[in-house]
Amino acid sequence: MRKKRSCVHQGVRFRRRTRGASVVEFSLLCPWLIFLYVGAFDWGFYAHALISTENASRSAALYAANNAGTTPSASAACNIVLQELSIASNVTGLTTCTAAPVVVSLSCTTNSSLEAVQVTVAYTTLQLIPIPGLLENQVTLNRTTEMPLATQSGSCSIGS
Repeated sequence: MRKKRSCVHQGVRFRRRTRGASVVEFSLLCPWLIFLYVGAFDWGFYAHALISTENASRSAALYAANNAGTTPSASAACNIVLQELSIASNVTGLTTCTAAPVVVSLSCTTNSSLEAVQVTVAYTTLQLIPIPGLLENQVTLNRTTEMPLATQSGSCSIGS
């Protein structure tokens, strides 16, 4: 006659056979989890850089449009852009906007018979961890904002 085993005894035997399975699964999935974490981290930096560049361009265009009658200076617009991008570590300590990582240019345009000022900001991001096919090592973001002058005086001029 066969002896019946209790449920408790069978559960212990089952646990012995699968004791290392979770360690093996974790070791196989760990590189993928790290890869996903690094990708999310990089996307966060790129998204922040994109939003900051857009805000910097808009703020400089607003300044230039409101001060068009008094000849807005490119250096004042540069200071506004640097303040907007100040949280990025590769912008800390910059005083000019003529070379990478920040380049700012101002120009006057005429759009639908309205005079406007156009501000272009080019920002080169930090070197981050590249993900082949998705994210590059470094990206240059270009944002252009055009804003009509606050007072249509008939002449738009940009100072240095």
